[in-house]
Amino acid sequence: MSDSLFDAIRKNDESKVSELILSNPELVGSRDQRGSTPLLLSTYFGLKEITEILLKYPQDLDAQDASGNTALMGVCFKGFEEIAEKLIKAGANVNTRNYNGGTALIFAVSFGRTNLVRLLLENGADPGIKDDRGNTALDHARMHSVKDAIALLENYK
Repeated sequence: MSDSLFDAIRKNDESKVSELILSNPELVGSRDQRGSTPLLLSTYFGLKEITEILLKYPQDLDAQDASGNTALMGVCFKGFEEIAEKLIKAGANVNTRNYNGGTALIFAVSFGRTNLVRLLLENGADPGIKDDRGNTALDHARMHSVKDAIALLENYK
């Protein structure tokens, strides 16, 4: 049954996703072969409507895939600001670290997503967290020459 849910998400079939979860709400906590939850998959593909459906059900918003990445990290990598806002509003932890010590803020900085950097900082992201190599978000901003993020992080109080 969970394979059907993941297939429906990949096909962006909102009605099928709703039908499957309504018949078995525990499916929101299921995982595919890569360790992704339905929420991780829908956010990775930028599926706003399906993400909204999934967020109506209790679940671990900070569930991690096989690499330790969360839904919030994925949308910060991809640049899906509206979905990031929904995840944060729903209670996603902005400071969760993946298996390499990376955070959503480090992803947003590394990929030049300045609006997401601002959003994360406004919602409690800790710019002092270091990844496993000892680098903070500001270090990543400097390494990737993301001038707007450098300015935001240097002026962050």
